[in-house]
Amino acid sequence: MRLPLFRVSAILAMVSLLKGGLTAVALEVSVRPVAGDLRVTADTVFTNQAGEQWSVTRLSYLLSEPALRRPDGSWHPCDTAPAWMSLTDARSLWNIPSTPTGDWTAIRFSVGLPPSLNERDPAGWGPSHPLNPNLNGLHWSWQGGFIFLAFEGRFWKKGDDPTRAPGFAYHLARENFRTTVTVPMKFHTLAGGRVRLSLDLDIARILDGGRSVSFVRDGSSTHSKESDPLAAALRENLEKAFRPAVTTDALTDRSTAPLPVPEQESTVGEWSPPESFPRPRLPADLVMSPARVALGRQLFHETLLSRSGSLSCASCHLANHGLSDPRPVSAGEQGRTGRRNAMPLFNLAWKPSYFWDGRAASLREQVIDPIEDHRELDEDLSKVVKKLEADPLYRTRFSESFGNDGISADRVAVALESFLISLVSHDSKFDRAQRGEGSLTALEKRGFELFMTEREPRSGQFGGDCFHCHGGALFTDHQFRNNGLPVDAADPGRGEVTGMTLDQGTFSTPSLRNVAVTAPYMHDGRFATLEEVVDHYSAGIRRTKTLDPNLAKHPDGGLGLSEEEKEALVAFLRTLTDDRFAKEAFADED
Repeated sequence: MRLPLFRVSAILAMVSLLKGGLTAVALEVSVRPVAGDLRVTADTVFTNQAGEQWSVTRLSYLLSEPALRRPDGSWHPCDTAPAWMSLTDARSLWNIPSTPTGDWTAIRFSVGLPPSLNERDPAGWGPSHPLNPNLNGLHWSWQGGFIFLAFEGRFWKKGDDPTRAPGFAYHLARENFRTTVTVPMKFHTLAGGRVRLSLDLDIARILDGGRSVSFVRDGSSTHSKESDPLAAALRENLEKAFRPAVTTDALTDRSTAPLPVPEQESTVGEWSPPESFPRPRLPADLVMSPARVALGRQLFHETLLSRSGSLSCASCHLANHGLSDPRPVSAGEQGRTGRRNAMPLFNLAWKPSYFWDGRAASLREQVIDPIEDHRELDEDLSKVVKKLEADPLYRTRFSESFGNDGISADRVAVALESFLISLVSHDSKFDRAQRGEGSLTALEKRGFELFMTEREPRSGQFGGDCFHCHGGALFTDHQFRNNGLPVDAADPGRGEVTGMTLDQGTFSTPSLRNVAVTAPYMHDGRFATLEEVVDHYSAGIRRTKTLDPNLAKHPDGGLGLSEEEKEALVAFLRTLTDDRFAKEAFADED
């Protein structure tokens, strides 16, 4: 049987390394998701062997333990970091910096991680490391270990309304489902070069490889319980889903770009994150000096930032409400209101984007927006600078904070950024119980159990499924999701920023830390109590085209929680309040 056509492109960027006395070559492994002969996008509809139509919304996985096979059949293991691959995050390259020269007949790797990596403390990985859980969103938090493959989407029968389609969420994890893949392909590595291996991941074969999988017959979710036949079938199919890429463009993979240099953690002065939190990715020029934090705190309360001189950032972010606003929407200059509830301002160092729709890529960018927004402080930045320059105290404080005289809009943003990054909430009743410094009540423990357990009747699990979106030490995955609210054309959320159909009606997943004091809830503040929020997930879910698959996999309406389950979940959520946060955040306030 002839192997499929493939191409290995020798790339002109010169890299010459020495390892073990052998001239080494930089190797790149490029993986392209396909389904049969089709490229995979969020809008592409496929049909499986069971006749079910389906589309994918998430394909995210970890690769590790690469090795190359010599012509004599022996294997050369490659020493390199694992790779995180993601369809929606456009991550498709695995860099292997040092490979011996020679002839090779195959590449082998694992989808998943060996126990030595899977069982390590996830908080220890650097901010840009592929295993940082705040980056990849694949760590299973208090259950331990990573999800090796997250494959999610929607499915429906031909002729049915796809906007009301159920969801599927296939998660392979744990040692039993670590998958070894071998891809035969002949290639040669030359001294002083860089080689790219182009692979296809045929996700249709994950469903229809050696064992055909039907969403209706076999189940629409799996979380890799040891005896789950669905997970076993997916693992068996995954082994054969990778293949050499078929391509006709001889220049597709040719590049002279240098290999990326891993980012280093910023040196931020006296500030450091809690040991239990993932390492955050911080601005390279961030200097968290006490003077800058104190200046930012003063500016946060400064009414000179508003047009009328009567409003400040603190007007809509109240300390005793987790730095959120107890009103559904905040009132700005002349009583003008916006569309969305003011988000709480803590643990912002870990966010990859800001606002409910993620339109600001950095906190430094975000802090300027409310100052200029007509519905909020409604002031011109040049006028803000002039007003601050007229105050001798601010002239002194800016000079002390930045090392020389001068006030500018950028320095205002940097000071506010420094203050907001300093606001870290991590000492709730739940945290103290985790450290052995206290305990939860029986009802709170039951709520935590429900929070961390899937609701998958097929495998006998009846939990609340909360951790998929709100897992980990931060109690959020920072993703944009449609959580079952009706899609409002007047506010399409993330879709307003990207213009993508998949993002219509999706909003940033908020952290559940301090959730008991940050009412009202949802992006528009529609729910006044935690009980209303839990009721929504129990019986109020609305099926729409962009409903998140982890909710769409449940029956119409939602989880169908009992009264006892709802009470327990609310009790647990109340343990996430950090009583010291507001007091300590403003302890040095002038």
